Amino acid sequence: MGAFSDLVAVVTGGASGIGAAVVRRLAADGARVAVLDLDPSNAPKGEPGTILGVAVDVTDDAGVRAAIDRVLQEWGRLDVLVNNAGIGAQGTVEDNSDEEWHRVFDVNVLGMVRTSRAALPALRRSPSAAIVNTASIAATAGLQQRALYSATKGAVLSLTRAMAADHLAEGIRVNCVHPGTADTPWIGRLLAKADDPVAERAALEARQPHGRLVSADEIADAIAYLADPRSRSTTGTAISVDGGMQDLRLRPRQS
Repeated sequence: MGAFSDLVAVVTGGASGIGAAVVRRLAADGARVAVLDLDPSNAPKGEPGTILGVAVDVTDDAGVRAAIDRVLQEWGRLDVLVNNAGIGAQGTVEDNSDEEWHRVFDVNVLGMVRTSRAALPALRRSPSAAIVNTASIAATAGLQQRALYSATKGAVLSLTRAMAADHLAEGIRVNCVHPGTADTPWIGRLLAKADDPVAERAALEARQPHGRLVSADEIADAIAYLADPRSRSTTGTAISVDGGMQDLRLRPRQS
């Protein structure tokens, strides 16, 4: 019997990277997990009846509502929502068009609004309701070439706190995680575009005080803690999983 036995979770963007790690973690602890993704075919596999793949675009409100309805038809309840789907963006404030700003906000912020809005009626009926949003260290630390992405993740942090205040009396806890630079397929694609991928990876690793990229499993563990019914006094908060990047100021390492 795991911490999530008898509970049903929805994980957006659950077919790869951080989302897939979250799906594996929650399923291992007994949850039935619905993977909402543009292409859920590569989602983690589990025992029969434990993982459900649902194709959905979080920018499509009707599609999101239909996906949540599918989960309820399949399992009859919803207890945990992990809003993880998101896309990246590079550049300074000059470098992206209005259209790109709208596109990234539509996925990274409004995508969470849509899934939360659709899930709230079912979450209100749960005795163990929790929402966990994937934000980023970019929400709280000024990073170069990340103006648009940072703006969306700052919005996610503010949205998390507002939602926590709005829904506390309904028994719904809302929290978020701030991953540092994580070893995920998105970072892999970013490195592949660099002039010198090896040097770029070394620079990203050096930016984090513990000297390496964060693993998806480490982030999944933090999300699982925030979603765990035993964490019932934790709401409106953010956990940084960043190797100390936000708060530590270390002396340069001696060679």
